[in-house]
Amino acid sequence: MKRKLIFSLGMALLFASCSEAQQQQQSTDSSNQVAATQPASPVNINQDQALPMLQDTNVVVIDVRTPGEVQSGYIEGADLFINLNGGSFEAEIAKLDKSKSYLVYCRSGGRSTTAANIMTQNGFTQVYNLNGGISSWSGPKH
Repeated sequence: MKRKLIFSLGMALLFASCSEAQQQQQSTDSSNQVAATQPASPVNINQDQALPMLQDTNVVVIDVRTPGEVQSGYIEGADLFINLNGGSFEAEIAKLDKSKSYLVYCRSGGRSTTAANIMTQNGFTQVYNLNGGISSWSGPKH
């Protein structure tokens, strides 16, 4: 009789622990699915973090200021000039390679934050925003 009771208790404990482990796995799987559907967030970086990125061939530097602002100077190494407020920003970024990394900047950081968010909402996963924009940049300019 004691053996049957101990066996029954053992089986009940085993069943309970298996059930709990299965629930935890389902919860983890569900959390991973939610995370996979959320767009990546842009990363805000400073000049010290941005400087080495200018040498990386996998990083594309995008100036999102107006053409008039660009004429007054831009960060040396800028690859693209896509005016955020020009009306075709989303169409222009749609042509870009989403597997690359993108460093985005503007005059002071406001427009580039908006641009970086638009990019991540459009499937870009490696987007960096230069805090303070070109106004806080003391690195090489053209």
